[in-house]
Amino acid sequence: MEKMKLAFKMCIFGDSGVGKSTLINRYITAKFDHDQKSTLGAAILMKFIETETMRITLQIWDFAGEEKFSLLLPSYAKGSSAAIFMCDISKRDSITNIDKWFLKFNEGSNIRNTKFPVLIVGGKLDLEEQRSLSKKDIEIFLTVIEEFDYLECSSKTGENVDLLFQIIVDKMLIYADIHPPTS
Repeated sequence: MEKMKLAFKMCIFGDSGVGKSTLINRYITAKFDHDQKSTLGAAILMKFIETETMRITLQIWDFAGEEKFSLLLPSYAKGSSAAIFMCDISKRDSITNIDKWFLKFNEGSNIRNTKFPVLIVGGKLDLEEQRSLSKKDIEIFLTVIEEFDYLECSSKTGENVDLLFQIIVDKMLIYADIHPPTS
């Protein structure tokens, strides 16, 4: 039986330096790049996922975290199937800026649909000793946007990296009401 072919676009947003590009590269290459350069504008990377019944092309849009690029965000969001909003657990203010990214993204997407897959990610879990974003801060933030899940990861160690992308892909399949063919 031929595999079902699917393609999804997902976007990742957050302040400059929170680890978006490093996270994506860790997911795609299974390696940590100590010298990751900042994204200018946007970068588009691809991940090909094979299951027994599906061949999924995941197009990941890595959006630059600098304010000067924020006007482009709504146009980049168009046609996306999911979004990740990322903060850095060692930078307390990076979670408060997620609201700003969320509003800009919402201008170009259908994120207000409660089924739209969104994941809030706390990066740099390997810097736990330098954590300035407390669990209480996160709980308070999540009460405001309670329909989204939160997960912490480390691109350096790889902890939860594959898991968070698996969660988002599973949610995209559910949202799109795609059921794998049975043999």
